[in-house]
Amino acid sequence: MAPSLNEFTHMLTVAEIGHHRDVSLTANDAERAAIAKRLGLIELKSFSVEAKLTSIAGGIGAAGRIQAAVVQNCAATALPVAARISESFDLRFLRDLDNQQFSEEEEVEITGEDCELIPLEQERIDIAEAAVQTLSLALDPFPRHADADRILAEKGILTEAEAGPFAALAALKGKKS
Repeated sequence: MAPSLNEFTHMLTVAEIGHHRDVSLTANDAERAAIAKRLGLIELKSFSVEAKLTSIAGGIGAAGRIQAAVVQNCAATALPVAARISESFDLRFLRDLDNQQFSEEEEVEITGEDCELIPLEQERIDIAEAAVQTLSLALDPFPRHADADRILAEKGILTEAEAGPFAALAALKGKKS
């Protein structure tokens, strides 16, 4: 098996998984630091994955849960925002997924189930990388520090309600021409 370029990896072949295999992984300090850098986190305090891998028609099924303790920058103030993440996943790593061709004119309906399909490459999967990708999707895209509104108000920054188009209408509400 070729070495992975990812910071947290656990490669398994279809043969190693067999009919069923349970996997329990915990990222070490160096892995967590590299994942934090990749995902733009201040810190990844803990990160683990529990997964049940099963042989399915056309590939491997992977169902489980990630657990993480993260620290992100507040979207408004850049102050640290700590959060705990517990996210389940249900993935299908399938052979020949890349070979499915669609013409530009063909209308394709994508369902929620389609979003859980991943190509099975060279008869192996990287369950740790799948866990990191699950974490990246579970992160709050706009974390907000508990004191953000107060800090912004002290700096004279208006809220959306105060600065938005409806604020001007509200100001006109009591005036008569």
